Amino acid sequence: MKHKTLIFQDNVLKLIDQRILPLEIKYYEASNYQEVCQAIKKMVVRGAPAIGATGAFGYYLAVKELIEKDEVDFSNEIKQAKSEILATRPTAVNLSWGIKRMENVLNKAFKKDLEKNYIMDNLLKEANRIVQEDINNNKRLGKYGNELINERDIILTHCNAGSLATAGYGTALGVIRAAYASDKGIKVYIDETRPRLQGARLTAFEMMEENIQATLIVDSAAATLLKDQVIDKVIVGADRIARNGDTANKIGTFMLSVVAKNYGIPFYVAAPTSTIDFTIDKGEEIDIEVREDKEITEIRSIRIAPKGIDVYNPAFDITPADNISAIITEKGVIKPPYQEKIKRL
Repeated sequence: MKHKTLIFQDNVLKLIDQRILPLEIKYYEASNYQEVCQAIKKMVVRGAPAIGATGAFGYYLAVKELIEKDEVDFSNEIKQAKSEILATRPTAVNLSWGIKRMENVLNKAFKKDLEKNYIMDNLLKEANRIVQEDINNNKRLGKYGNELINERDIILTHCNAGSLATAGYGTALGVIRAAYASDKGIKVYIDETRPRLQGARLTAFEMMEENIQATLIVDSAAATLLKDQVIDKVIVGADRIARNGDTANKIGTFMLSVVAKNYGIPFYVAAPTSTIDFTIDKGEEIDIEVREDKEITEIRSIRIAPKGIDVYNPAFDITPADNISAIITEKGVIKPPYQEKIKRL
């Protein structure tokens, strides 16, 4: 993609503001960890890998601020900052994964009694490493996923799992990019992905930039396309994968998996191994974020529902492993049964 999801320069984190895409391309700037927290919470940046990288830079900025204050209880204050960053989006495991990597670097630096400048240099290197690793892993993932794609396949995708959801290239869209680059003549159907329209606004934006042939549909049209065998494969991303293969992804993913399974359409999840939560056994243990009512009752601040109506707005749902044909990672394609194969990762 022509525009980078995130840029860290001169101690300022610049994030492409995904709330206003595709109407305007503008960067949100965060110079402290509190502004990073707001960016994640308000969905300036979204997508599990992108949130993980953003959280890493947020942690760096927190350490930078606190390490210069002589009268601060650094240990407690950095724990508080860490808690604030982690609380911004509870479902995406990459956030805690990225913070843990940064925390490990900090702890090792303190044990070695390094000077402040060396500590900050090591932390910045780790955050940049997370970004580069994500891009490299997504490209490897795309290569493995491309092996599952046939000539002239028509692919359905839900939400946005592209460059905008990662540090670059993408997961589900990484597979699509790799297939397109292989001249396989693929076509893509994009679910609009209510309520925040990540498909209509973000995936469509990325496909247009890449000149990949794509068609936008309302979410409720997907079942008919699957029933009529128009779709050859469904490929989605993930925000968290349990050890048994159960997967949390954008709300509506589970419904797609049920219909795809019913009509014999392969349903693939594309995600780096950093999205696998090795601490939980099954999807029921994943904390599902519930977001504010106005995401459903309003579109760009214009009210579309009557005042006072009750709203239920979960951001994610759980797709059971039984509905998933394969999980595509940077280490290869995993097929059922998942438990032991995921354990080996």
